[in-house]
Amino acid sequence: MTEESAADPGRIVLLTVSHRVAPGVLSWPAWQTLHTAGQVLCADAAHPQLPYLREAGVTVQHTAPAARELVDACAGGRTVVVLLTGDGDGGHDQALTDGLARLAGSGRVDMPDLELLPGSYDLPGARLLDLVQVMDRIRAECPWSSTRTHEGLAKYAIEEAYELVEAIEGGDRDELREELGDVLLQVVFHARIAEEGGPEEDDEPFSIDDVAATIVDKLIHRHPHVFGDETAETPEDVHAHWLRTKAAEKHRESITDGVPLGQPALALAAKLVSRATAAALDIPLPAGDDIGPALLALAARAEASGIDPESALRETSRVYRDAIRAAERDGEPDRGPERGGSEG
Repeated sequence: MTEESAADPGRIVLLTVSHRVAPGVLSWPAWQTLHTAGQVLCADAAHPQLPYLREAGVTVQHTAPAARELVDACAGGRTVVVLLTGDGDGGHDQALTDGLARLAGSGRVDMPDLELLPGSYDLPGARLLDLVQVMDRIRAECPWSSTRTHEGLAKYAIEEAYELVEAIEGGDRDELREELGDVLLQVVFHARIAEEGGPEEDDEPFSIDDVAATIVDKLIHRHPHVFGDETAETPEDVHAHWLRTKAAEKHRESITDGVPLGQPALALAAKLVSRATAAALDIPLPAGDDIGPALLALAARAEASGIDPESALRETSRVYRDAIRAAERDGEPDRGPERGGSEG
């Protein structure tokens, strides 16, 4: 060993891997570094990467070195790779990195070069795997969640959908992100329950992967202008094809099939008018002086103008609510219930 190499402080490589990527799938720089390193260390003897590293001929020592020990191991210009365990706050990874930072900050140690090398990266959507795992554990261990049913959770899906709409209309992006998560939770929760099958013998179980596969197949089938040979020049072309494809898939006898009657009445009216318009059906609106026909006519007018009547009414209601609050702040007298009624 020459004097120059003895003075070389070497290199420490902290190798990180994503638990959301299959073990053994590592980047080329990671494999190069592992094969040329003087030592490869790992504090976790059960690390999922170890069998694949052994198969590739990489020798890994099971040890949890302190920071000073790691620095000393690099003496003479050696490269030492530490396969981090991903043990989170307070674990060996943090203790090691904190110790290296203290040594570097002391100014009394000839520190090796320090490199953080990602061995694998999360793909878009990778955190969805975490959500599935968390939901699995909650379903198994939480006394409340473990007893929920599709029927018992149905109302929460409706509530979360309304809260999502409110976040969208309110323009608060932080709230939008949170409410999207709440809606996503409902999907994952129902899919987790469905894995256990249904009360009837022929209620086959299905998983979140089955749910995702179904919507992927549906989206590809309904977008032949993206995934196939057809063309669509305008959004109207896309919408028309979507409706034709849905009708063929569902074998529906009426354009009203699939319109849920339990949705808010104004939205229901707008949806029925939209279906009739798309099918070029000239159906006279119900006549009469009652409030129902008048509201239906307003919904039809909104649909013809490209306005969502539900959104329009909510916006106007917000304005009215703000006016009420302003009047309350200004000390408007309490007029009490009108028409002799009472409020609880």
